[in-house]
Amino acid sequence: MTDTQTTVDPAEVAKFEAMAAEWWDPKGKFKPLHRFNPVRLGFIRDTAVAHFGLDDAARKPLKGLRLLDIGCGGGLVSEPMARLGASVTGIDASEANIKTAMTHAAEGGLEIDYRAGTAEALLESGIEPFDIVLNLEVVEHVADPAQFLKDTAALVRPGGMTIIATLNRTPKAFALAIVGAEY
Repeated sequence: MTDTQTTVDPAEVAKFEAMAAEWWDPKGKFKPLHRFNPVRLGFIRDTAVAHFGLDDAARKPLKGLRLLDIGCGGGLVSEPMARLGASVTGIDASEANIKTAMTHAAEGGLEIDYRAGTAEALLESGIEPFDIVLNLEVVEHVADPAQFLKDTAALVRPGGMTIIATLNRTPKAFALAIVGAEY
């Protein structure tokens, strides 16, 4: 992609930017993510350990792996991945979300490379591909999902892995997840 092309949907970025201060409030607007996070984190950890043949009993089983969290928001997944030993880069199109994530990580003494930006810009920067690329609840918020997935797949090193989670586009998913959780 060129600098003029992007898969970012400015309206979606603005919506999440308006809620940036609430990322770490387990009773706030992101309550569904806080409730779901333990299951998601266990799945990511277990899948990475199995995929890379890592020591499941290690205190930091993801040590030595480079992980990219695309659309990291306030860092709800980035922080636990860093605690598990991964070298984490978190990107988000919202600068307000990145500031929230950076502040929270600093308060917890975590070193995470947070960047305001896009997957396309990261790809164009020539950054070394990652062992793990997480793309969690982002696809449904981009303007061009096919191009976005192509670009994010290019950020995974050969032999690496990506985990993608997105909401179904069904009436039930819309009612439960989008209307119920987001609004």
